[in-house]
Amino acid sequence: MEKQQLIEKTAEALRPFETSNLVDTMRHLSFNGLFAHPVVLILLVVIFFFGVIKRSKLVLLSLFAFFCIALIIRFAMPVPGEGLSFQSAMPFVGGGFLVGCVVIYFTLIKSD
Repeated sequence: MEKQQLIEKTAEALRPFETSNLVDTMRHLSFNGLFAHPVVLILLVVIFFFGVIKRSKLVLLSLFAFFCIALIIRFAMPVPGEGLSFQSAMPFVGGGFLVGCVVIYFTLIKSD
């Protein structure tokens, strides 16, 4: 009986991680809510410290690109219901170009 209770408790604890629940959570999660979620923050901090400790240029450049793209989306995203115009698309283009140049520079051009 004790084993069955343990299995039921484990199943109940893992229920939020079912695929349908994860998809529903991601669908209703806002961009600000994503970065305020403690699991995401802890995961990013762990990846950052792994990159610093191992001195992994690839990990640190990936985090840099992720944060830059997140900032570009956060500040250049048009208001819901408003179309994407040329003026609002320019921060996407310029920011994406800048992030791409930095990543290419540190991976291909600058050598250790």
